[in-house]
Amino acid sequence: MTVHQAIIGRAQESPTAHALDRPTLRLVTCGSVDDGKSTLVGRLLFDSKMLLDDQLDALTSDSKVAGTTGPALDFALLVDGLQAEREQGITIDVAYRFFATARRRFVIADTPGHVQYTRNMATGASQADLAVVLIDARKGVVSQTRRHCHILALLGVRHVLVAVNKMDLVDFDADRFKAISTMVRTMAGQLGLTHVQCVPVAACDGDNIIHSSARMPWYDGPSVMQHLEQVDVSDGIAERPFRFPVQWANRPNAEFRGLSGRVASGTLRCGDPVVVLPSGRRSRVSGIVTADSRLQQAVSGQSVTLLLADEIDASRGDVLASGAPPDVTDHIVAHLIWFDDEAMRTGRRYLLKSGTSSIGAVVSAMKHRVCIDTMAHEAAPALEANEIGCVEIALDRPLVCDAYRDNRDLGSFILIDPFSRHTVAAGLIDAPLRRPANISWHPTTVDKAARARLKQQKPCVLWLTGLSGAGKSTIANLVDRRLCELGRHTALLDGDNLRHGINRDLGFTPEARVENIRRVAEIAALFVDAGLITLVSLISPFRADRDSARRRFGDGEFIEIHVATPLSTCEARDPKGLYKRARAGELSGFTGIDQPYEAPDRPEITIDAGAVSAETAAELIVRHLREQHYI
Repeated sequence: MTVHQAIIGRAQESPTAHALDRPTLRLVTCGSVDDGKSTLVGRLLFDSKMLLDDQLDALTSDSKVAGTTGPALDFALLVDGLQAEREQGITIDVAYRFFATARRRFVIADTPGHVQYTRNMATGASQADLAVVLIDARKGVVSQTRRHCHILALLGVRHVLVAVNKMDLVDFDADRFKAISTMVRTMAGQLGLTHVQCVPVAACDGDNIIHSSARMPWYDGPSVMQHLEQVDVSDGIAERPFRFPVQWANRPNAEFRGLSGRVASGTLRCGDPVVVLPSGRRSRVSGIVTADSRLQQAVSGQSVTLLLADEIDASRGDVLASGAPPDVTDHIVAHLIWFDDEAMRTGRRYLLKSGTSSIGAVVSAMKHRVCIDTMAHEAAPALEANEIGCVEIALDRPLVCDAYRDNRDLGSFILIDPFSRHTVAAGLIDAPLRRPANISWHPTTVDKAARARLKQQKPCVLWLTGLSGAGKSTIANLVDRRLCELGRHTALLDGDNLRHGINRDLGFTPEARVENIRRVAEIAALFVDAGLITLVSLISPFRADRDSARRRFGDGEFIEIHVATPLSTCEARDPKGLYKRARAGELSGFTGIDQPYEAPDRPEITIDAGAVSAETAAELIVRHLREQHYI
């Protein structure tokens, strides 16, 4: 029997209501390591009499074997289910628990306190109405407390219950509780956490968990359970403008076509007008259907199928809206909670998933990083793992969105690395970034095709990539000279030469390399638009950056050439003495030594300049251009 079934079985404890008819409160527990989060949740379950007999028996036996509380019951074992959690006495994954009282149903997400599991905490908090923040009375507010509170504020969790735990270890000192409460309320005011209740507890013994504690007579506020049962977390989402992200165009036969999804906010009635975004097409709702009935209205949280009066194009990723319209933009300002061990890089391409939409995205600018200890905004080039910052993000196509403070569903997103498929960040939209209204594309009469006809060639970019010393510049120079002899019009962009001018302000950090490649790709695109065959000689070590450069060009205009000379050969050549300096520790971030080189997956041309001469390699490239009718 599950806990949920147990709730139903114990319905007789409430003489007036069935458990499933009561309102549900979703809450998350968070705080630093070993502050007692799992113990508090376990104590809530135990003292609420929500445990079955076999669960009590298992808790008793497990406490003797894996407990950390001596002969007493270890209530954390009710939540910590992973073997690693029990061995270390910590929470690693998010654990969900369900129970009910006479007034409410509760869904608890117990989250880990370790910094390295910040992503798990953010996941648990993303759907919470209220947060229970645990603080060890001996330690007070620590960095992880601030980090979790900042994440709660970003995620729109405005109701916070601060459980100052382990009061028995400070002799139930009222002044200690008052000092911690004052510090918490000051921090909450800075973050915009508007509803904060502080409760002194001793979770192991159950003090102020269900009932008021006789050992703290100086505290006259509610217990943890009393506050959870009474707190009003309604945010009026049903009264907000209607939003309906389309999950599926439902057409089981020729007679029926509906749009299925879940109502993100607002209320919709049959006959109401709606607009489909981003297309802007308008219609009216002719029907609202569920699996077993027809409805006259749909409210926030309901999963329904909407029938429209007109046959208009709408599919997954579109949003139906009414009332004040959402934003439709291809550039946003957002806060990121960075998860990945590899730092965020401006200019790097990611996949943004928001609601039912998936869009290519580039972090175009870093605005600031949040210093967790001081809450100050700091200038920073990137975000490291578990850091929080504000960024600008450019999108491949328009996204239908609201600010996160107005709508969680349309205001939140995740970023995914397109190669590893790892979720690297959670994002919260602050606002669309408006383009200046007076900037537009100016039409030109002479286009790329006209310039190519004048030059009697097909413009393209030859992008030579490889390790330092692989022979890229030598080969590019020979190809340039050979094409010049054939009467072709070319331009040569060499990485070292560009660093004397347009890129002289850039270093060799991963972020600077991304910007270096972005600028070179933009210049090369201008040359291709002028009808030239453009040669680029650049280490360009990261596959994602080269792929971003490729997307700047049309089909067939980007020819990637991997000069695949082995590292040993490049190091033996060492024409500039750079490998020697890197081995001696005089150069950091040197590709091939302490920074990786990501070889192309499917280059158009591969050349081993350690096995063939530079002249032969150049002829191979010229021959490719002839065979593909570029010249």
